Amino acid sequence: MKRVFADLHLRPQLSHMDETRNLIGRAVDLGYKIIGLSLPIDVDPEVVKALKREFPGVDLVTRVDLSPRSAGELLKLLGKVRWRFEVVAVECTTREVALQAAKDRRTDILFHALEDQKKHFFSDSEAKLASEKSAALEINISPLLYLSGPSRINLLRVLRKETAVAIKYGVPIVISSGADKPLMLRRPEDYAFLAYLIDLDLNGARRALSEAPKSIVERNRRKLSEDYVCPGVYIVRRGEDC
Repeated sequence: MKRVFADLHLRPQLSHMDETRNLIGRAVDLGYKIIGLSLPIDVDPEVVKALKREFPGVDLVTRVDLSPRSAGELLKLLGKVRWRFEVVAVECTTREVALQAAKDRRTDILFHALEDQKKHFFSDSEAKLASEKSAALEINISPLLYLSGPSRINLLRVLRKETAVAIKYGVPIVISSGADKPLMLRRPEDYAFLAYLIDLDLNGARRALSEAPKSIVERNRRKLSEDYVCPGVYIVRRGEDC
């Protein structure tokens, strides 16, 4: 069966719809079938519907990126957005936020500052919690394309460490672009080969570009369905069907 590749982290500026269309169109041209759009919390649902009509051949996924300053703020945001978006990602801006996000089942993805390696918080503690709550670690590749010198070297060092910790605890790894411009996008196979720079083998990289993100989307769509009751419990047949 042919692999379905996903990029769950495009960062369009919806105020510039032509640029948004170009970004999505480029991702489609490069071979992605599942595309996650990072959207504002107050996004107009009609805008999303219009984009889905415009790109019928691709699965557009609604995503929200939360960047809370404290664990308390994160809890409030999670309660506000969990049932409105198909993917909830948390930028781990502090260790407090990282720990809270990792232990909360409403968090799908943990990610870190795209460029600043000093704001990466993913150690054994976070990984252990994430593995218990089914949260994934997202690695955004686009900074590796434009950073150079010490900045690139330091970021690679941090990403290698995080990859090793995720593998140690069985935390799913998701590779995304984090792109806000078409020039920052590459083919899935290009990302898979680039992943050797962070000590992720080719098979692991392909899973991180396909099965791992796809499973997050499928799991959450089941949760968002009217048949979902609680983790592991779904309504199979309703009264009128019995």
